[in-house]
Amino acid sequence: MVACLIGLGSNLGDRRENLEAAVSRLRRHAALHVRSVSQWRETAPVGGPPEQPPFLNGAVLLETALAPHELLDVLQHIEADLGRRRTERWGPRTIDLDLLLYGQLVLDTPTLVLPHPRMAGRRFVLEPAAEVAGAMLHPASGWSVARLLQHLNEEAPSAIAPGCADEG
Repeated sequence: MVACLIGLGSNLGDRRENLEAAVSRLRRHAALHVRSVSQWRETAPVGGPPEQPPFLNGAVLLETALAPHELLDVLQHIEADLGRRRTERWGPRTIDLDLLLYGQLVLDTPTLVLPHPRMAGRRFVLEPAAEVAGAMLHPASGWSVARLLQHLNEEAPSAIAPGCADEG
């Protein structure tokens, strides 16, 4: 079994319901074992079209024996089941499930890059990730998720998408 960190986000429809439905599907999947779920945090959107509604973001720590691309397929199927339509990059979405870390794997393929290439600079990713997997190591930097968040807070206090509120 491999420990994996998943980032979740929603800014369309009933955001909390969308996130809870995604977690429920992760819990029900036979090849996944959900270990921990963060609180939900409301954040401003990053990039994409202007005037988007705010996101609710969170993170899930899970274990699986699935290969990385198989896990990605599961995540994308859950997104599709919950109404995700990929029409505009960084646009509004009912649900977004990002595979952030897959154990200590470093991978760069046309369909999957691990660790997630932008996670270390995004507070809306690192805050919930540190809550559920603070000790998990980022294989490219060798730093724990908690240390990445600490560094971001110390070195770039106004970095991308500061958290607005906890919604736990």
